[in-house]
Amino acid sequence: MVRATTNKPNLGARFTRRALVLSAAKAGLMGLLVSRLYDTQIVQAGKFRLLADRNRINLQPLAPLRGRIFDRHGRTLASNIEEFGLVLIPDLAGDINEVLYSLRQLIALPIEEQRRIVDVAERQSRLLPIDIEAELDWKQFARINVLAPQLPGIQSVVRARRTYANTREFGHIVGFTGFVERYEFDGDPALHLPGVRVGKAGVEHGMDKKLRGRGGYVKWEVDARGRIIRQLERIPSVSGQDIRLTMDTKLQGLVVNRLARERHAALAAINAVTGEVLSLVSAPIFDSRAIVDGLTHKEWKTLEKAPGNPMVNKAVQGQYPPGSTFKLVTALAGLEAGLITKSTRFGCNGSYQYGGHTFGCWKRSGHGVVRLHRALRESCDIYFYHVAQLLGINRLVSMARRLGLGQSFDFGLAQQSSGLIPTPGWKLGTHGKPWVEGETMLAGIGQGFVLTTPLQLAVMTARVATGREVVPRLVLPAEGEDFEPPRSLELEENSLELVHKGLLAAVNEVGGTGHVAQLPIAGVTLAGKIGTAQVSRLSRVRRHDQLKWRQRDHSLFVGYAPAEAPRYSVAAIVEHAGSGSKAAAPLVRDVMSLLFQHDKSASPPGSGTSDQPAKSIEPLSERQG
Repeated sequence: MVRATTNKPNLGARFTRRALVLSAAKAGLMGLLVSRLYDTQIVQAGKFRLLADRNRINLQPLAPLRGRIFDRHGRTLASNIEEFGLVLIPDLAGDINEVLYSLRQLIALPIEEQRRIVDVAERQSRLLPIDIEAELDWKQFARINVLAPQLPGIQSVVRARRTYANTREFGHIVGFTGFVERYEFDGDPALHLPGVRVGKAGVEHGMDKKLRGRGGYVKWEVDARGRIIRQLERIPSVSGQDIRLTMDTKLQGLVVNRLARERHAALAAINAVTGEVLSLVSAPIFDSRAIVDGLTHKEWKTLEKAPGNPMVNKAVQGQYPPGSTFKLVTALAGLEAGLITKSTRFGCNGSYQYGGHTFGCWKRSGHGVVRLHRALRESCDIYFYHVAQLLGINRLVSMARRLGLGQSFDFGLAQQSSGLIPTPGWKLGTHGKPWVEGETMLAGIGQGFVLTTPLQLAVMTARVATGREVVPRLVLPAEGEDFEPPRSLELEENSLELVHKGLLAAVNEVGGTGHVAQLPIAGVTLAGKIGTAQVSRLSRVRRHDQLKWRQRDHSLFVGYAPAEAPRYSVAAIVEHAGSGSKAAAPLVRDVMSLLFQHDKSASPPGSGTSDQPAKSIEPLSERQG
C-alpha cells in the first residue's frame, strides 16, 4: 500500500529565515545608529558643543558712552548728560501684562504702549531690554527704585543723552545723532539696544566709529526655557574717543556773523601750512538744536525744503563753477609744460573766434597785447583760452587734480561733494558725445563742466601758495602724535613765483581786479584772485540789476596771506551776487582780517593789530574776472 504524500510548509525553516532577515535589519539599523552617534559625538563634537553652549548661554550687550567733541581750546561742543529711563527684561518679568499693570500705577503708560511692549517681547530675545520710558524725572526714578521688588523685570537705567553747545556756529560741523536705521547695523551688538544713537551728520557722522566706542556684554547661563540661572561673565563697554577740532568757537562765531550779511554764501578758511581747518561756514546757517530737541515728520520736511538749503553744508557739499579762480590751474599747467613763459604774448580784442563760435572776454573792449603777469592781474579770458588750447584737456585735468580739485578729503566730514574735473571719457560716458576743443577752452577759465567746492578752492590756493600737498585737517592729533609736514608738489620754483606775483598784483597793483580785497592791516599783504561764475547766458547781454536773482552770476574769491610767508588760505562764494569784486572779495578781506586779529601770533611785528574790528574798505572796482 502506497501512502500519499502532501507538500506541507517547513515552518521551522521559514521561522529561521524571518529571524535572520529581522536580525539583519536590526543589525543594519544599529549600525546606522552607531555611525550617527560616532559622527555626532566624535566627528562633529565641536560643532554641537558650540550649539549646546548657545542654547545654554545668552549675551546681553552693554552700550558704550559716546565720546565728546571739543574745539581746539577745549570748549565743549558735544557731550553727554544723564537721563533716567525705564526698561523691561521679559525673562525676569514673569507675567508681563501683570507687571505692566502694576507699573501703570506709578507712571503714565497708555494701553497701546503696553500692547506694543508685549508684542516686542514675543518677537525678540527675552534677554534684550525693551524701552518703556526714556525720560523719568527724579521723583519717579527714586519711587520705582524703592518699589523694585514688586516690579520683577522692570529696571531703571541711567543713560547718556547727547547735548550740544554753540549749535548756531557748529550745526553744520558737529552735526547730530539719531536712531539706528536698518542699513547702519555693522555687527556691533550694542546698536540693537534701545536708546543707542549713531551719527547722522557732520563730525558725529564722519567719525562715528571713533566716537561710538566699543560695546560690552554680560554673559548669562540660561536653562532650556531661556530663564536666567546665573551670570557667567561681564565685559564692560569701552567709551568712545574724545575729539578736539582744529576750529575755535570764538573765531567761528565771528565768521558766522560776517556771513550772515550775505543771502546765500559759503566760506572755507584753512592754515596754508598745516591744512588745519580754521572756519567752515555755510549760509543760511543750520542750528542743530531743533533736531536734537525733536521734530515731527512735517517739520523735518519743511526744514529740508527751506529756501537756501540750510541743511546743506555748502562749504563742502555745494558745487559751483570756479570761474576765473581756476586760472591759477591753467597758468601753472602752462608754465610747467613749458608752453608759456612770462614773456609769452597773446592779443585780446574782446573776443576770440574758434570753430564757428565766439569766445568772449569779460572786458568787451579787450586788453590788447597781454603777458602772464597782466593776464592774472586783470583776468584776461582770451589769454587763458589760448593757454588751455595749447595744453589740451588732459594736462589741464592733471594739474587741477594735483592742486586738490575734483576730489573729497578724509578729514572727519563724510558728506562731501567731490566736484567735477571733466575728461573726454567722462563726457562720452555721461552724455554720449565726444569732447570738443571749445570745451577745453571753457574749462581753462573755470566754466563749462568744471565744478568745485569752497573747501577744494581753499586747498588749491594753499597748495599754490606753499608749493606743498596741503590737505585739510579738522581734528587735532592726539597727544604724542607728531604733525607730518605736507610733501612737496615738485613744481618749478620759477612757475610758482610767476603765479605768486600775478596774484599779488591782482590785489595790490593798479588795474588789479581784486583791489577791493586789500587788507586794512599794516604790514600784511594779501594775494588772490576773483572769479565770476556764469549761471545764465543772459548775464552776457543784460546788466546785473536787470536779471532775476537766480539768473545772476556767482561771486568768488580765493586768497592767501601774508603773501611773502603764507599762513592763511581762504575761499568764498556768494551766490548770485555778481562779479567777484562785489561780494566775495570784501568777504574774504574781512574774514582774513578776523584771522589775523584773532591770532596775534600770526601778525608781523609792528603790524598794529588790535581787538578792534577791521576797518571796512569801500569797493574801488567792479571789474569782472
